[in-house]
Amino acid sequence: LSDDGLPGKQFDYMLSNPPFGVEWKKIQKEIKKEHEQDGFNGRFGPGLPRVSDGSLLFLMHLISKMRPTKDGGSRFGIVLNGSPLFTGNAGSGESEIRRYVLENDLLEAIIGLPTDMFYNTGISTYIWIVTNRKPQHRKGKVQLIDASAMWQKMRKSLGSKRKELSDDHIAEITRLFGEAKKVTVKGVPISRIFKTTDFGYQTIIVERPLLTKNGQPQLETKGKRKGQPKPDSKLRDSEEVPLGEDVDEYFQREVVPHVPDAWIDHDKTKIGYEIPFNRHFYVFKPPRELDEIDTELKGVTDRIVAMIGELSQ
Repeated sequence: LSDDGLPGKQFDYMLSNPPFGVEWKKIQKEIKKEHEQDGFNGRFGPGLPRVSDGSLLFLMHLISKMRPTKDGGSRFGIVLNGSPLFTGNAGSGESEIRRYVLENDLLEAIIGLPTDMFYNTGISTYIWIVTNRKPQHRKGKVQLIDASAMWQKMRKSLGSKRKELSDDHIAEITRLFGEAKKVTVKGVPISRIFKTTDFGYQTIIVERPLLTKNGQPQLETKGKRKGQPKPDSKLRDSEEVPLGEDVDEYFQREVVPHVPDAWIDHDKTKIGYEIPFNRHFYVFKPPRELDEIDTELKGVTDRIVAMIGELSQ
């Protein structure tokens, strides 16, 4: 990251399994210099993630190595942990990087893998498939595939790696990706298709007036809001509005009925992007009947009483 070993080189295909959640404080000076001086002519134009996790730096490094679309384009796969999917609020470095990837229609698919797939960690991991040569039926869309249940137990564990994909699992994931369709198995979603804009949102700042001791709004005495109510920072709140929805309509519907004196500070509105992968594959399971739980608890209690009775004999 701090010393590009392949400056100016571009490729048709790339694969990467970078370290998860690596801190980049030691190379922060070099990275920031490239970001600020080279901008989009360098590797880190869209933004910089927090210094405690450099995962998205590796993603941008690969994006910079993609062969231009006019020359045939490129596709790459990179394995990342869950953090790059959602870490960072609107306007943050992470959100701005996701925004760049999605607004430029580079993200083709994300595949959620099983846990315990890697030697040094048991956390959930995800394969990002990124390309600048999407076929027509994929343009403006992103496919999410949940392959977390596709695994077989290894005969012998290797550190934290206890699971692996069989040839059949790999073939199934490849088929799901190739077909690029919504797939549900026994009511459980496996593959879903979204518009790139589905992952965007607008964070709006909702202000309420600062009141005098008499309960009247204090008014601004200068500036462009002269004569209008001063905002009370203690009552300031925020709302996230889906990217495709009109902010003012949302505000009138969701906010005004509860706080009629509120207003939006439009100067502070920010656009953000996140990919809440697990939320899109959540399936509600109704809780068991109360009678069933009571019966089970009574059985456990009776066994405990019997065990205590045996100890006292």
